[in-house]
Amino acid sequence: MDEEYDVIVLGTGLKECILSGLLSVDGLKVLHMDRNDYYGGDSTSLNLNQLWKRFRGEDKPPAHLGASRDYNVDMVPKDQFMMANGTLVRTLIHTDVTKYLSFKAVDGSYVFSKGKIHKVPATDMEALKSPLMGLFEKRRARNFFIYVQNYNEADPVTHQGLDLTRITTRELISKHGLSDDTVDFIGHALALHRDDRYLNEPAIDTVKRMKLYAESLARFQGGSPYIYPLYGLGELPQAFARLSAVYGGTYMLNKPECKVEFDIEGKVCGVTSEGETAKCKKVVCDPSYLPNKVRKIGKVARAIAIMSHPIPNTNDSHSVQIILPQKQLGRRSDMYVFCCSYTHNVAPKGKFIAFVSAEAETDNPQSELKPGIDLLGQVDELFFDMYDRYEPVNESSLDNCFISTSYDATTHFETTVTDVLSMYTAITGKTVDLSVDLSAASAAEEY
Repeated sequence: MDEEYDVIVLGTGLKECILSGLLSVDGLKVLHMDRNDYYGGDSTSLNLNQLWKRFRGEDKPPAHLGASRDYNVDMVPKDQFMMANGTLVRTLIHTDVTKYLSFKAVDGSYVFSKGKIHKVPATDMEALKSPLMGLFEKRRARNFFIYVQNYNEADPVTHQGLDLTRITTRELISKHGLSDDTVDFIGHALALHRDDRYLNEPAIDTVKRMKLYAESLARFQGGSPYIYPLYGLGELPQAFARLSAVYGGTYMLNKPECKVEFDIEGKVCGVTSEGETAKCKKVVCDPSYLPNKVRKIGKVARAIAIMSHPIPNTNDSHSVQIILPQKQLGRRSDMYVFCCSYTHNVAPKGKFIAFVSAEAETDNPQSELKPGIDLLGQVDELFFDMYDRYEPVNESSLDNCFISTSYDATTHFETTVTDVLSMYTAITGKTVDLSVDLSAASAAEEY
């Protein structure tokens, strides 16, 4: 191990694996280490025996749940789908990692409003059919959707005299006369904002988010804009790890006590494990490897349910997302429900895995997540977890340590990849060109 590397990456979570893949492709000499004996860190997927051991101790799971190996239960504290046209898919295509993965479209996208689940209307035509709105409101919503669909940053004619970089989302919406309930589902279920701060921010961000949703929806002509990997999210870090290895990256799992070493100027100079030190110019890691360079910024509460049926009132969808906007629950941020099943190879035939997650506002996940759990109907097993969230406080230009931010509770991967891409730029001084041909992924996707 006594060699010198350009970058040592600690932890095999999704963010770290994407970065080691991108850096290896760039020709950097990368060593990737993990204290665990498996890939994925917090982004791994567990079989039933592993899940049981983690949450129930040493007991064996009951036989009626089926074979352990048929389960791939995501541990990442997000309830995560991927936007079909989003930045993660663009990154997968840019790096050609799509050849290691198979995806399947997600059946349904729903929003919780006034105590009921409704399909999210995403186009002007769907808006006219939606029971979420009355007749006159439907017309106003349709006009707003048409404005968003036609909006082109490069074509001032489509702006209708509005500078979306200067007016707030609240001002744009008021010009269309939309009600608070309509604003609620547009902001949270289409633009996928986590809370209501966006209303006072420039409208351009919300319009771009709505366009991403609509374009992703159109990509598969399905019931949602989301896709999800067969065999669960644990496949993603492994796919990027393969990419890194193909380009000369070195992997070492089960390396205890990876201690980051610094020179007299406070710059990183290597990593020591089991008495051996590998020298390096830069370190990339998750917050757990450099706890004195991060601060706690919150917690994610999460419930995992094993069920024998789809979520009620979702048109028998085998994979579905439901967003519960903060205002509907009297919370400060949204709650997310996400379900997938044997059709995505994450459970035995006839079994469904549901996740409920939220930014924790109390220390009691059982009661805090109840509004989401109540939507699931009868559950066979229920597990609860709390994750602390951290962000870096170091100055990476001074110590050459590049630390990822912990995963948030959002329901898609856009925030994850934004963090990765900004870290990549900080490390290399370059930006990743994501203007890719999105149809390049279709060969690897299953519809």
